[in-house]
Amino acid sequence: MRSNARTHQPPKRTCRGATIAALFWLLCTSLACDAQPSGGPFKVGYLTPVAQPAREQVFRQELQRLGLTEGRNMVIEYRSADGNFDRLPALVDELVRLKVDVIAVRATQAALAAKKGTGSIPIVMVGVDDPVGLGLVASLGRPGGNVTGTASNAVDVVGKQFELVREMLPAAARVSALWNPANAVFQKRQVAEAKSVAAKLRMELQLVEARAAADLDQAVAAVAAQRPHALIVLGDPLFAAHMARIAQLALKHRLPAVYGAKEFAEAGGLAGYGPSYSEAHLLAASYVERIRKGAKPADLPVEQISKFDLAINAKTAKALGIRIPPPLVLRANEVVE
Repeated sequence: MRSNARTHQPPKRTCRGATIAALFWLLCTSLACDAQPSGGPFKVGYLTPVAQPAREQVFRQELQRLGLTEGRNMVIEYRSADGNFDRLPALVDELVRLKVDVIAVRATQAALAAKKGTGSIPIVMVGVDDPVGLGLVASLGRPGGNVTGTASNAVDVVGKQFELVREMLPAAARVSALWNPANAVFQKRQVAEAKSVAAKLRMELQLVEARAAADLDQAVAAVAAQRPHALIVLGDPLFAAHMARIAQLALKHRLPAVYGAKEFAEAGGLAGYGPSYSEAHLLAASYVERIRKGAKPADLPVEQISKFDLAINAKTAKALGIRIPPPLVLRANEVVE
């Protein structure tokens, strides 16, 4: 006998409710993760006595090539003393209060101010002269503290500047040197070298100072009044920031001028010889990147700038009535026509 009673069927299970619950849980988890504070962008302090945009742009571009992009994963706290070296300690204090992750320093006194201002924040030198002798690092191979980066032999360049004068102007007996007493530590070392080399070459040396951009016109006029056979412009951030102006003033007073960097010749000076500060900025960026990845300054050997450039401005030589010896032209990395 067939029963008409319907067989009881258990209700069908649906995964719809479970799916909604799972999606809700994932959304909440995602929002919670987004709400968590992150470490923030890497903060790079950059300290310089005087702005030098072209060289600083090399530093920024290399950081970007290495993966550090301003506005995305990096912030650069830029500080310039605008030629007033006495402001450097206060600017270091600003960077320390901002809790930057690393400080890149251009020039000797900036490096000294940074080291005095912090013993914990990593400091990367950009072409600083004689860091061991100045007590910035224990040794080039083992810095041993919170300072590392690139070093230069800029003081040694002074002798080469005198040699260039003698090679271009064999009869030169009187030479004037433009220096910046505001950059006390580095400039005093260069002046001592200039005096020593001039004595060896039996040249009469006359020193003329310029502490600020406002002093340049009067300083170069004072040099011209001394009627030297040539002018040597000692390496200094102030002079590098105003290289075109100095070159124009030297040409105006018909002064054959030799500078401590090739960029001066490119800006109109007669000749320039010195370490490649573009290379120094490239290398400094690589130090910053390694420190970001966890390297300690004490373990990163200081690297000497190995590239030195000589540039001759043939147009300026012609305007001054100077014939550049062919061997010197052949040695030049660049001849500006």
